[in-house]
Amino acid sequence: MILKHKNMSDNKQLVLPERTVERLSEYRRMLFRQMNNYEIKKTHIYSHELASLHGITAVQVRRDLMLIGFTSDIKKGYNIKELINCIAEIIDTPTITNIAVVGMGKMAKAITSYFNGKRNKLKIIASFDSDPEKIGAKIAGIHCYDISSLVEIIKKEKIKMLVLTLPSSQVDDIKSDIIESGIKGILNFTSSTINLDKEANIYIQDFDIITLLEKIAYFSKENNENL
Repeated sequence: MILKHKNMSDNKQLVLPERTVERLSEYRRMLFRQMNNYEIKKTHIYSHELASLHGITAVQVRRDLMLIGFTSDIKKGYNIKELINCIAEIIDTPTITNIAVVGMGKMAKAITSYFNGKRNKLKIIASFDSDPEKIGAKIAGIHCYDISSLVEIIKKEKIKMLVLTLPSSQVDDIKSDIIESGIKGILNFTSSTINLDKEANIYIQDFDIITLLEKIAYFSKENNENL
């Protein structure tokens, strides 16, 4: 995935790599913490400080910020508030993006409760499930609809993104509905790979917990063997 934006100074369209977009989001989250830490009262931050907070090099930080046309004061470092605003201008959508969760189990409840209120431009406004006991109820403050009404509600509420937390065995059953609904992005928490027609132009990000835990276990084993 690449993210395109215009540099405000020269009006040229720039292209950002996927990993850069991810790091910009991570930088902003950490910058918020630094700015709101009243014990530190920090207004500026150097590239090596930001890098150490993320376990990367200062060179990488400078490269990322140069890509978005943001420079630092040699004596003070980067202005935290201005950098937050710059990142927001680039990675945030101009209007609120409505999101729906499909499969309202325990994970979905946790995601919804944690996420809503964290970002002004992203909002979970609906959920879907096939369980009669959940349909029509408010779960984590979000109305739960019958999954059979997926297309209708998505179009009615102008929902652009889906978070999939339903059982993997049910993913194939809703593929055609996802395409028909006009969804533009999917965060996939299921263990199934979602293969959609390229013509649908839907960006999909997989989040496979099992794979991630196996990866961590492998490198933990390697670290222990090297002691």
